[in-house]
Amino acid sequence: MRSVLHAAAAGAVAPTRIVCLPGAYHTAEDFLAAGFDKSVRTRNLPIDLLFVDVDMQHLGDRRALERLKHEIVLPARQSGCRSLWFAGISLGAFIALDYAASNPGDLDGVCALAPYLGNRMLTAEIAAAPGLGAWAAEDVADADEERRIWHFLQAQSERSRLLYLGFGREDRFAAAHRLMAEALPPEAVDIVRGGHDWRTWTVLWDNFLDSTFGTPRDRHDPT
Repeated sequence: MRSVLHAAAAGAVAPTRIVCLPGAYHTAEDFLAAGFDKSVRTRNLPIDLLFVDVDMQHLGDRRALERLKHEIVLPARQSGCRSLWFAGISLGAFIALDYAASNPGDLDGVCALAPYLGNRMLTAEIAAAPGLGAWAAEDVADADEERRIWHFLQAQSERSRLLYLGFGREDRFAAAHRLMAEALPPEAVDIVRGGHDWRTWTVLWDNFLDSTFGTPRDRHDPT
């Protein structure tokens, strides 16, 4: 699993590491082109960033999650990292949520930006319920990543895990994002003007850094 590390300080392990997972057809370098590393450095945050390429063909057989655990998560903990976050965009956020749902206790938090949250039939089924908490989900097969993620979101009030959701108001997945937002406190949800694109994700990333690791801004765009 190819990864690119941008350390906060040469020769040292920062107390916090954020593992960034790209969406479909994107790479680790796309995060750098969008300035995700510069956003951290200009804030002087003691955070190591690890940009990872995930082979999407391995999602169905769960090898991606296994490789993330053995090649990314365990080495980070062994190196001395005390706080470990996954930050994913679109399908990368889906992977981050699936990992958190499948490996309780491995992560200290998940930043999900414009996450893909499943097929339309599933999200329509959830939307038809009086609320996410009232959705009567059927038992989840091991290979059903989509339902496993929604089970995980349903149980968020019972967990101490930190979970952050950011998305653009005009994003094509915004309806599903609003369903996910029902499971989170308002301060963990960031909605801005924009669609499913890097320009919007960069704004959301800056807001996430400020609200989670720095001085909070007014994160909700009122217009």
